[in-house]
Amino acid sequence: MKILIVDDEAPARRRLAALVRAVGEHKVVAEAANGTEALQCCRSWQPEIVLMDIRMPGMDGLEAAARLSRLEQPPAVIFVTAYGDHALAAFDATAIDYLVKPVRRERLAAALTKARRLNRAQLDMLQPPSEARGRQHILCRRRRGVELIAIANIHYFMADQKYVIVRHTDGEDLIEDSLRQLEEEFGRRFLRIHRKVLVARARLIGLEKRPDGRCYAVLLDSDERLEVSRRHLPQVRSLLRGAAV
Repeated sequence: MKILIVDDEAPARRRLAALVRAVGEHKVVAEAANGTEALQCCRSWQPEIVLMDIRMPGMDGLEAAARLSRLEQPPAVIFVTAYGDHALAAFDATAIDYLVKPVRRERLAAALTKARRLNRAQLDMLQPPSEARGRQHILCRRRRGVELIAIANIHYFMADQKYVIVRHTDGEDLIEDSLRQLEEEFGRRFLRIHRKVLVARARLIGLEKRPDGRCYAVLLDSDERLEVSRRHLPQVRSLLRGAAV
């Protein structure tokens, strides 16, 4: 597969190119020193994989990756950087993997294999529908590292002081996104039922009214009940009636 290497340091590009040759089955077709050059190289060489540093002068790797993701046939982006604190932003920029320098040959091989699988799907025209091209995962930090949670598996988001609890099919995690940011990004898939809660529209199946007059959301495949505020009750009822909200 054709690979573009992007790093502002020439020695780093040479080392990475040597690692790619050692892995085999891939060819480095071009090199770039910043994000602007990377975009130009992608137009000229149409690489299937881009190995890219993040901190570079001018257009950095995060911005370049975001722009590359909007191409009709976007390459698979793998970040290669010395700065581990960029992991969350890297995945949000639609990178498929994240390698920390110094890169081990085995780890690079695994990332390239993942990229190859993705691009075979692209070649088979398995493109997502236009409405699904936004972010399809939420990132959280766990002891073993960064984990991806599929949006389709999330039941609800609940604000908890300076964090947000993500309740999903496999349990719950804490993330640093604000509830407002999540609502702006995923408003078509999640409905605010309380100032502290966003619920997956597809999982909202009913309302339960308590003797004290309070209403609680009933969720699909869950015994959990979430309080619905009076302010948001009309929108919840409209959704349950099948009206657009």
